[in-house]
Amino acid sequence: MASSSTPVTTCQICGCKQLSPIIFVGYIPPVNTMPSIGVPPVEEPSFPLELLRCDDCGLVQIGLEVSQEVLFPESYPYLSSSTRILRENFANQYREVAELVGLRHDDLVIDVGSNDGTLLDNYHQAGHPVLGIEPSQAADVAIGRGIRTRKTYFSLATATQVRQEFGPARVVTACNVFAHIADVHAVVDGIVAMLGDDGVFVSESHYLADLVETLQYDTIYHEHLRYYHLGALIRLLGEHGLEVFHVRRIPTHGGSIRVFAGRRGQRPIMASVAECVAREDAQGITDGRGLADFRNRVIASKLNLYALLAPIKASGARIYGIGAPSRASTLINYVGLDDGVLDAVMEISTSHKLNKYVPGTRIPVLDEKKLFVDQPEFALLLSWHIADELAPILRKNGYRGKFIVPLPTPRVLDA
Repeated sequence: MASSSTPVTTCQICGCKQLSPIIFVGYIPPVNTMPSIGVPPVEEPSFPLELLRCDDCGLVQIGLEVSQEVLFPESYPYLSSSTRILRENFANQYREVAELVGLRHDDLVIDVGSNDGTLLDNYHQAGHPVLGIEPSQAADVAIGRGIRTRKTYFSLATATQVRQEFGPARVVTACNVFAHIADVHAVVDGIVAMLGDDGVFVSESHYLADLVETLQYDTIYHEHLRYYHLGALIRLLGEHGLEVFHVRRIPTHGGSIRVFAGRRGQRPIMASVAECVAREDAQGITDGRGLADFRNRVIASKLNLYALLAPIKASGARIYGIGAPSRASTLINYVGLDDGVLDAVMEISTSHKLNKYVPGTRIPVLDEKKLFVDQPEFALLLSWHIADELAPILRKNGYRGKFIVPLPTPRVLDA
């Protein structure tokens, strides 16, 4: 039987064998593999999860590659359209791309890892031909919405077939997937193969500087093979003849980076690139000194969360989790929360995660209507990166208890 995981012993960008450990998060199950409620407990796979930094190019990556068939099965439950901030971000991306690239009506736009077509819908509605590439059941949702989608995993072979069938793309996007696919050089080769001579590649990924600054250890999971900073992306794309000409920090997923690249020499490099590199130098992201105390800060945060929750549970109060994003699985498993601490986790009524257990636990994921009926004393905001937006909405909808924000500094919020 083929192994479902492969240790990462060299840098995925430069091949350097000197990888320095940053933090070991533990043995964590795939964050979107969720047993149905009522199914007897059975063995669940868990894989070691360690964050490493390349001593040469500075790429931050995890130390184990789990097969995409395990992490992204056809039943993968996530839908982009379920998150308002993501819908708004993709609409914003379309406007920025249309202006910077000067999109023509017949320009083809291809999205790698297109999920349910939420991003491409903006281009489709504007009249541009589009194509999504997506392996999960989300592709069926996109097709049902009229978004042309190829239901398959992305590879160089897939890219070659797409180029032959549909011709060159003016824009190729990869949003929240460019750090997910193994063999990143083959991925970039595939992207380049689909691009026309004046084509532009637009990526959106979790941003290392935000991860470190706001202590987002919960974004460390096996789906995220790499944690980019701009310096690493410039090196990676440059090896394939692409040149970064613009960059923008965006708020999705607690802090991401949108990067524009074209063939070398095709477009003037905007001031945003040098400004971002200078900021990374000053923050110690480029040379790694900004990561020196990350592990200690994570441990302190974990202990502080325990200290906050212990007297609450000792008093007999109930705590419901709010939201079951992928990042919640890392937080729950790393901190060691179980159904004795979190009574349940609430999700919106359209979520594919309803009536399942949080990976590695027996914490049930239930319809958020239960929050307003049961009125638990506390609600733990697992989507804490949008706490300022989420808490007022829940309060307006009728929740009367208190909120707990677990990161970066655990605290009770009376919003």
